[in-house]
Amino acid sequence: MKILVTGAAGFIGFYTCKVLLSKGHQVVGLDNINDYYDVNLKYSRLNELGVDKTEATNFNSLCTSESENFSFIRMNLEDREQLPKLFKSENFDVVCNLAAQAGVRYSLENPETYVDSNLVGFLNILECCRNYNIKHLVYASSSSVYGMNKKIPFSTEDTVDHPISLYAATKKSNELMAHTYSHLFKIPTTGLRFFTVYGPWGRPDMAMFLFTDAIVKDRPIKVFNHGKMERDFTYIDDIVEGVVRVIEKPATNRIDTKAYYKLYNIGNNDSVKLLDFIKEIELNLGKVATKNMMEMQPGDVERTWADVDDLIKDYDYRPNTSIKSGVKSFIDWYKDYYN
Repeated sequence: MKILVTGAAGFIGFYTCKVLLSKGHQVVGLDNINDYYDVNLKYSRLNELGVDKTEATNFNSLCTSESENFSFIRMNLEDREQLPKLFKSENFDVVCNLAAQAGVRYSLENPETYVDSNLVGFLNILECCRNYNIKHLVYASSSSVYGMNKKIPFSTEDTVDHPISLYAATKKSNELMAHTYSHLFKIPTTGLRFFTVYGPWGRPDMAMFLFTDAIVKDRPIKVFNHGKMERDFTYIDDIVEGVVRVIEKPATNRIDTKAYYKLYNIGNNDSVKLLDFIKEIELNLGKVATKNMMEMQPGDVERTWADVDDLIKDYDYRPNTSIKSGVKSFIDWYKDYYN
């Protein structure tokens, strides 16, 4: 298949491209390489995919890589002129949209960016899927849509009408927009509600990276809600295994209107106490963290836990990486990458 992966210089997008290429697919990666976090990490990921940084910096120019099956283009999803040109020239079979302005707390400071990327950009993706005969759109949603939900574990059957951050609201909006296009234009869409993803090459704004970096540099770590937090921490390999299974399974079996639209949780099917997660980092670093216990941050929730039964049933998805193994892999990568 020929697959467009947006957010290809991002954490999950990078790994998704790697696995798709290993399976023989033709992949075009797209990313705007914004400066929400260190762009050097993004260029390093692209370098792992065989893309030269000098070429990758140019906007709207498709560049080749060392892999004959991979090419990359730097582009903004909100660019209504260039995005359709790309779809027209490349004739994609499937689109995997992982590009978005990420981060719950940052959405309190810079809401316009979330509207541009997550709403306008997603609409442009949907329009291109509609106009250029895309057989399946797989897109990233988020566990943040569950907001103030008290029922554990979180199920896609739960009501998600109470988001507590603009980021969450944009992800809920994406699901509604996808439903509309599936209903009106018979476009098969599959939304994946990601839970807390961690692992090598992870984002510097996520807990795994922040804690490790602070402990290594003898800085105190911020522990919100006085440590009374639990997260469905999911290792990157398990996440991408699920994403690729969804991409590779044809959506042509969706014969009635309702079935054109699907939603799944994708996580570890478990909940880990934040303090236990921190303890595993300390053990791997051989250092004890200085912990600043703090109040809950606006937009945060106390506990997440994914019910992934539907993904297990439909795709035989079985996350199996333990926290012990996953944290060790991240720490090993961190030490190597940062010498």
